[in-house]
Amino acid sequence: MSDRDNDAEILALRHQITALERQISTERVKFSSEDRAFLAALLVPLPRQVMGRIRLLVQPDTVLRWHRDMMKQRHARTCRPKRSGRPPTVRSIRILILRLVQENPSWGYRRVHGELATLGIKVAASTV
Repeated sequence: MSDRDNDAEILALRHQITALERQISTERVKFSSEDRAFLAALLVPLPRQVMGRIRLLVQPDTVLRWHRDMMKQRHARTCRPKRSGRPPTVRSIRILILRLVQENPSWGYRRVHGELATLGIKVAASTV
């Protein structure tokens, strides 16, 4: 094993010991989400053979699953749109629409939309 692999093994063992010390009275060890994230980030870069030789409280496949789940959550969080729904209309366009409607009360929304298109302002008719 390389020095890096050896250091990762020592850190993983120490972390497992601290997790065990936190749960002395319980019969089965339950890792918190922070423990899972730490172990997954620490052990996933190691080769499979090295990970198989390390004394872990869980199977190496479990650590890989934790890492996979962690990456899924991360990508799901970054891919989620910041705001739901239709983006707000620009304030200046909103003011212009209201002005056109007040000055021309006989115009419908289609006519206002057409006038805006003539001016080169791209707005959906449903926005008007």
